[in-house]
Amino acid sequence: MASRPGILTDWPWKPLGSFKWVILTPWIVHSTYSLLVKDRKDIGYFLIFPYMVVRMLHDQIWISYSRYRTAKGNNRIVDKGIEFEQVDRETNWDDQILFNGLLFYIGHMLLPESNHLPLWRTDGVVITTLLHAGPVEFLYYWLHRALHHHFLYSRYHSHHHSSIATEPITSVIHPFAEHIAYFVLFAIPLYTTVITRTASIASFAGYLTYIDFMNNLGHCNFEFIPKAIFSTFPFLKYLMYTPSFHSLHHTQFRTNYSLFMPIYDYIYGTMDNSSDTTYETSLKRKEESPDVVHLTHLTTPESIYHLRLGFSSLASKPQSSQWYLYLMWPFTLWSVLVTWFYGQTFVLERNTFQNLKLQSWVIPRFHVQYLFKWQRDTLNKLIEDAILQAELRKVKVLSLGLSNQGDSLNKYGEVYIRRYPDLKIKIVDGSSLVVAIVLNTIPKETSEVLLYGEPNKVSYAIANALCERGTKVTTMYKDEYDNLQSMLSTESKNNLVFPGSYTAKIWLIGEQCNEAEQKKAPKGSLFIPISQFPPKKLRKDCYYHSTPAMIAPSSLVNVHSCENWLPRRVMSAWRIAGILHALEDWKVNECGNVMFSIDKIWQASLQHGFRPFKINNPIQN
Repeated sequence: MASRPGILTDWPWKPLGSFKWVILTPWIVHSTYSLLVKDRKDIGYFLIFPYMVVRMLHDQIWISYSRYRTAKGNNRIVDKGIEFEQVDRETNWDDQILFNGLLFYIGHMLLPESNHLPLWRTDGVVITTLLHAGPVEFLYYWLHRALHHHFLYSRYHSHHHSSIATEPITSVIHPFAEHIAYFVLFAIPLYTTVITRTASIASFAGYLTYIDFMNNLGHCNFEFIPKAIFSTFPFLKYLMYTPSFHSLHHTQFRTNYSLFMPIYDYIYGTMDNSSDTTYETSLKRKEESPDVVHLTHLTTPESIYHLRLGFSSLASKPQSSQWYLYLMWPFTLWSVLVTWFYGQTFVLERNTFQNLKLQSWVIPRFHVQYLFKWQRDTLNKLIEDAILQAELRKVKVLSLGLSNQGDSLNKYGEVYIRRYPDLKIKIVDGSSLVVAIVLNTIPKETSEVLLYGEPNKVSYAIANALCERGTKVTTMYKDEYDNLQSMLSTESKNNLVFPGSYTAKIWLIGEQCNEAEQKKAPKGSLFIPISQFPPKKLRKDCYYHSTPAMIAPSSLVNVHSCENWLPRRVMSAWRIAGILHALEDWKVNECGNVMFSIDKIWQASLQHGFRPFKINNPIQN
């Protein structure tokens, strides 16, 4: 929102929310009916809506690719991070496409000359090109300068400039009134060719594609226009801007006003003096080498849309099932098939915290693939390759997230340490911080807990700590009971109960706690997950805590997506553990049977600004 919003700031269909596209339904139905029934087909009329969909796909490709490139760091222009406020501000990027579609339908109704357009007319393409290079670019330059006058800037254009580190969709984030002005400008070539009967489907679609392409290019925050183009054709620097050129407008504000052709900035003396330097510096920038890497993987097939590289609005919210994603099942199925053959880990996200550069890398495999024994060799090879790649890039710490660790898969990462004893990178499974968070989630006055799930490194450590502080631990597994008995002191052994009962009001559960088991819990029980995956919430009369996690400090920069199902700015213990090991410069591997000091890592997390993440429930209160 602008600092002092003016009239016509909001889009007229804002109250419709995600159902705003229904306003095009009458025209979509009518155009389809006309194509199927009428003898003289108006292909241009029918193609209006499909082309709107193509424009949205075009923009989404730019969004995904730009986020991938800026996460890697090579050729990045502005280092400033993006936060959730910017994502929320830019979620309505499709409004301008809807607005254009609505106006095209209305124009088709009011202008008979726009009916039955031919596929191609050379004269119309030439007229469109000349009118854009002349009147449109010239008028836009002066309109843009006017929008930077304090009166219009505070009421309208400041909304667009709220984004310093731009994304492709930042290009269309303006108040409604601004878009009206922009459409009037861009309509000059379109309307002229219509009334002169030189318009064609190609001139309309081509012009809109050019506008979308250049808008996205100028706001993508990474430089990729090769210097050789300007060396070979020097005059192009007056006719085509670059991402770094427009980026300077968002950082300096009073320079580089041109739309797509910088010639008017040269003519009127508003070219930023650092334009050439910024362009060349960005081109030379190498891929970033992080200090800490968190290695994760895909979860459900629909999780590809929740990634930071997917739909930005979904990525900014905890992962959940959305009905409209089922309509995209062909693409979802294709992505699943690709993962069976694609074996390259990719960079998902970058962050900075204090002096550390952080990255999240993704193994292109879904959670279900980790459940197959015959896939273990392949998965371990992918994880091993990621570790070796991180070693070559001099990464300090690599933390293993989700199913990338486990006793049956790789002994919590110990396999790689044994295989490569000279590794300088430290591998962290995060178990110690998980235990610390769970212990500090359980109220101190708790007298009894039920430990349910397959026994593992984390559950043993939690049970051991609880027994030592006097809390009775009930277990349903004889093997777990016997193993714990061998670890506990004589006094603590009395606090371990087997066979257990289901009377405890606090359940510590792994992934295997199904509906039948949850039904055995007393009303009002609290389920606390001790695994990386949350249980299904099957009881409305009970309470569910999140998986072990903490709230990230505000100084952790570029956080604008949620980590799987966790809320905003909440990070999993496994991810935080890697950051803490690097911050404290602990020269140890936390993997295999090794458990790092629980008290030490808990105190370190608090000292560095991470805060406990709690839910409201009567037991904790």
